[in-house]
Amino acid sequence: MSAIVCNKIVKMYGEVQVVHNFNLDVAENEFVVFLGPSGCGKSTILRMIAGLEEISGGELVIGGTVCNDLPPGDRGIAMVFQNYALYPHMSVYDNVAFGLRRLKISEEEIKRRIADVAGTLGLNPYLQRKPTELSGGQQQRVAIARAMIKTPKVFLFDEPLSNLDAKLRNHMRIEIARLHQNLKTTTIYVTHDQHEAMTLADRIVLLKDGLIEQIGTPREIFERPRTKYVAGFIGTPPMNLMDMAVKDRDDHFEISGPSGMVTVSAHRFDLRGRDRVTLGVRPSHMSLSAPNEKGTGFNGNVELVEYLGNEVLVNLDCGGIEMGAMVPSNVAPQLQDRMTFSVQEEHLHMFDISTGQTLVKARA
Repeated sequence: MSAIVCNKIVKMYGEVQVVHNFNLDVAENEFVVFLGPSGCGKSTILRMIAGLEEISGGELVIGGTVCNDLPPGDRGIAMVFQNYALYPHMSVYDNVAFGLRRLKISEEEIKRRIADVAGTLGLNPYLQRKPTELSGGQQQRVAIARAMIKTPKVFLFDEPLSNLDAKLRNHMRIEIARLHQNLKTTTIYVTHDQHEAMTLADRIVLLKDGLIEQIGTPREIFERPRTKYVAGFIGTPPMNLMDMAVKDRDDHFEISGPSGMVTVSAHRFDLRGRDRVTLGVRPSHMSLSAPNEKGTGFNGNVELVEYLGNEVLVNLDCGGIEMGAMVPSNVAPQLQDRMTFSVQEEHLHMFDISTGQTLVKARA
């Protein structure tokens, strides 16, 4: 059993509380990503699970055993850090073998395990090299091998790719995904990079100021953000968010502001009695359209065009509000062109201005 249960976990530094009643069940063999900006508490929670930070309150259970007071070595976990923490004077082989030798494992068994791990991670050509003779990606694979060789119940990754360049990050992300598919080990992975989270996770735990903003699959969090914060954090380029006025027209609502106007049906959003909302729409969901007599859509002047290959990101000034829209490169506008965009209702998001909570009605 390698399931993890965090029950009302709290972390205090003196009088300052940095993690607030953290509740999470991680299923056996699940890959969960803690995502959020610096200072949100994600690494602190990971270190409490690892036993590197004291738990101030609540209960941590790993594989059915309460682990609050267990030392790290007795928790059945292996951790991969942001810095590789390799011994520079040792070969790759000796770095990987080091932990097993401390456990008095026989050299024959160590050799067998290293052969398996090195084959999985493609390290065989580098076993006699020193860490300084390896690239960043190769060093990170050595760090993963050192964790793997202990055959842990749980893998913990603390921003393992943040020191790599973009190409290596992409390669190592694929390696980690493939590794999880092969080993099926329960994994918690910490990152501030939403692209890593979206591509690796079975579920994402999005954190802010030591609190959970939302837990869900990458698709759930992208398509149905529960708060304005989640909507603005997830997605590249970020979601357009703007405060707009609401007019109740009985069978529909008009949502209007300097950036434009849209109409929505009365059954999808909880808008009765509201006079203002925060409207959200992703740049990829904005479609070029012709100006219409009803005046619906978003109208603006082109201020910047960012070429991204098959698409361009158009930055618009819509009555003093900045908006972004993705359009095919072959219809890229010119600077100062006046453009009109429409958005289908199913791609609109509404949030309460004061609480930031979604106003999309719960599905029946």
